[in-house]
Amino acid sequence: MPSAAPSRYLGVTSGIALVVSNMVGAGVLLSTGFMAQDMGPDTILLAWIMGAVIALAGARAYAQAAAWIPRSGGEYRFLSDLLHPSLGYLAGWGSLLVGFSAPIAVNALAAGAFAATLVRGLPQRPFAIAVIVLLTVVHGARLQASKWMHNSLVALEAVLLLGFVAVGLALGENRWPSWAPQNESAGFPVAAFAASLFYIAFAFSGWNAAAYVASDFGDPRRDVPRAMLFGCSSVAVLYLAVNWVFVANLTPAEGRAVFDYETTRVTLGHVLIKRLLGETAGAAMSALALLALTSAASAMTVVGPRVYAAMAEDGFLPGALRARQGRPPTGSVVLQSALALVLVLTHSLQQALSNVGAILTLFAALVSCTIVRERFRPTGRSRPGHVTMVCAGVHVASTAWMLYFGLRGATHLLSWIVGLAAAGLLAYALTRRGPGRKPSSIAPYGA
Repeated sequence: MPSAAPSRYLGVTSGIALVVSNMVGAGVLLSTGFMAQDMGPDTILLAWIMGAVIALAGARAYAQAAAWIPRSGGEYRFLSDLLHPSLGYLAGWGSLLVGFSAPIAVNALAAGAFAATLVRGLPQRPFAIAVIVLLTVVHGARLQASKWMHNSLVALEAVLLLGFVAVGLALGENRWPSWAPQNESAGFPVAAFAASLFYIAFAFSGWNAAAYVASDFGDPRRDVPRAMLFGCSSVAVLYLAVNWVFVANLTPAEGRAVFDYETTRVTLGHVLIKRLLGETAGAAMSALALLALTSAASAMTVVGPRVYAAMAEDGFLPGALRARQGRPPTGSVVLQSALALVLVLTHSLQQALSNVGAILTLFAALVSCTIVRERFRPTGRSRPGHVTMVCAGVHVASTAWMLYFGLRGATHLLSWIVGLAAAGLLAYALTRRGPGRKPSSIAPYGA
């Protein structure tokens, strides 16, 4: 039985907010401190520019896929319809098991740690549980309440981050910095640059958030591409401004404060604001980090369940996980949050996140591969233009390069990926509803 029509409650502005909140986290306040040990200011800024180019190239490729398939589900939907349903199934299960649940858990735990810097003695794990439960109630109950809460979090986050940039530009140095990295090498630091791109790519991850909730947009063919491209462009400009403030005002020795981040929760923003405005102003940076992490968890609580609802529409998950008329996919929201709570209570997640990050990056690159493939085979779809083809090529090539450096020598990670793929393909073979039947053959989401 087809589900009820979606409410179409999102517009371009809300879509941009969803993309921005998925992208912006504590990483931008930390990464440059690590990079400054091996790279100079010019190389650091070049790396962030390259990261922006790669993310925008991916967003342009996804914009084409979203124009072809304006339905919720992200990689699950795109790969199912454009390559093979088994690949979409793998992407969907990756999202369910770790792709969203684990980052929600990690963000909630980190938010609890920053909250403890504002209120001494506040327990981290109970705070993380409270964050997840609150987000579940709001995002699983009513669409308008979900939209209002998420937009409010993003607005507060944007005000604080723009305020930080304004303070840095007004009170800090704006001349080109003269410092050199502590581990300076002769010539261009190729290895350090490649390693930094791998982590910058994760700082930019989330640019595809709007594609996961396409069915909730009023005009998904128009609004989803705009939300991804405008949201990603806004974050790129913001990241460059933040990192200019850092390289212009902080030395590599000061940047080493981030090496103790796990215990002190001190970011580069804390170091700079403390110098410019005094000790108590550091609380503002803890509040910014707390908001950024909560906002990211909020965005993932909105986005992830749309993947599982799409899988339920196609018969790969129970029907109780589908969306209903005028309501969010409550069953999917609860399922994802339950997994996140289990992870909060039982696991240390940093290694799991790094493992799944490689898989999610690979699935995103596969979507760009489909753009290239569609141009050279006869289909009823519009052929991608030259600019889109170039962007898809850039995204695929850069991902391959980063995965090469990330997986080189990491045989345990490669084995983990192969084992997970094999288990997922076996599960697909056992759960598909009919031999050779593609999810795209089922009525479109909300039809």
